[in-house]
Amino acid sequence: MSNVPHLPVLRLGRSYESLDKLEIKDHRTGEVKAVVSAINAGILRKDFKRLGEARAALRKFSVADLIALSAKAGEFFLNGTLPLGDRGHTQSADEYVATLSATSGLPHVMVRRNMTKIHHALTHLGEVLNGLSRGLDMRILDTGLGEQFGTKLAFFPTCQALGLVMPSNSPAVNSLWLPAIALKTPVVIKPGREEPWTPFRLIQAFIAAGVPAEAFGFYPTDHEGAGEILKSCGRALIFGDKATTEQYANNPAIQVHGPGWSKILIGDDQIENWRDYLDVMAASIADNGGRSCINASAIVVPKYAAEIADALAQRLGPILPTRNDDPNARLSGFANPKMADFIDASIEEELKTPGATDVTAKYRGGPRKAEHEGGIFLRPTIVHCESFAHPLANKEFLCPYASVVQCPQSEMLHQIGYSLAVSAITKDAAFIETLMAFPEIERLNIGPVSTMAISWDQPHEGNMFEFLWKRRSIERAW
Repeated sequence: MSNVPHLPVLRLGRSYESLDKLEIKDHRTGEVKAVVSAINAGILRKDFKRLGEARAALRKFSVADLIALSAKAGEFFLNGTLPLGDRGHTQSADEYVATLSATSGLPHVMVRRNMTKIHHALTHLGEVLNGLSRGLDMRILDTGLGEQFGTKLAFFPTCQALGLVMPSNSPAVNSLWLPAIALKTPVVIKPGREEPWTPFRLIQAFIAAGVPAEAFGFYPTDHEGAGEILKSCGRALIFGDKATTEQYANNPAIQVHGPGWSKILIGDDQIENWRDYLDVMAASIADNGGRSCINASAIVVPKYAAEIADALAQRLGPILPTRNDDPNARLSGFANPKMADFIDASIEEELKTPGATDVTAKYRGGPRKAEHEGGIFLRPTIVHCESFAHPLANKEFLCPYASVVQCPQSEMLHQIGYSLAVSAITKDAAFIETLMAFPEIERLNIGPVSTMAISWDQPHEGNMFEFLWKRRSIERAW
């Protein structure tokens, strides 16, 4: 397979070809698009002894320098032709789009939107860090000590490196770790099984911009290796389902990114106008193929739940899979068809419990699981649940899925539980005050704003600056 790109392990600046390799295949045709070297936990343990060298390579730069280099990396990532592995292959931006689409199932148009988000984060890191640090003069991090607003400030890094156990569902999740480089923190990345492309391309973009290669580890590895990354870096991010992430929920050194259970709430004062908000509801449910943790998975309303469910089902139910390069594509294929089987079967099993109706069934004109040009897709599902007691009322799946649940406004916050993003469509000052004080909402939008709307300078799931740097008290006599 010498004509197929080989993505090596990047051992803190050194390429390494392993005897153990993974094949990354087109989700429709089975064509091998690349082979990826994979390593075990033993190599990770050996390399982690060099993390101090990786951090030292970044300490040579000021934060301002690294912000400027990150902006250059953003341009390379969005538009450049970059090295793809160690066999002389390169990859243009268009080739990246096509290849990622082929192996992940995400349509070209969605890949490009994700690229734009990553580019924006990289080219606006100064603003992002200003928001995350609440206006800290970043020059203080260059020496660890300074003064601002008449107050002495000292900071120290919390870790040797940031470990990342990445998913395969959406490229834009890589935006979460981008501030680490400007914050002088090396990254050690275990890429998602079907999505090594984005982290590898980002690393090459950073290196092309002038960031030392030693600052990057790219380690396709197994479950034991992932555990070593989480245990040994000092700080880490993990992505996964509830079963994967709940075991780390009480570990302050690990930032957990699991299901979002994001929602739209419509207040008593706006419910009569619900038809005006169908666009924002549909977009919150279906944008990015329903693959994001900030996609709305529940619509909570004080009345008209059946009518709203039906109206959303009419809009979303007829959506069909299309070619990957269709500019109007709205569904993502599944690189692992067994995941589509599992989701489809799970929904059907839960529908056997009385109190829920798949309203989209009558508008789909066919099964939920569909095949198109060899790819497997899940078409949208809108379920009307009679109450939050139903198991489908607060579920999240990797496809356009949402429940519509009727609940008195006075009980909404007692029922919804943790929600990564909530868009509350209300002008009721008392209700807004209650929402503002509710501790289980990470990101709150007031008004008809999509749950998918984020601001990089306002963290919606963990503050990377506070995660990687900690303030200390200090007094110097010399």
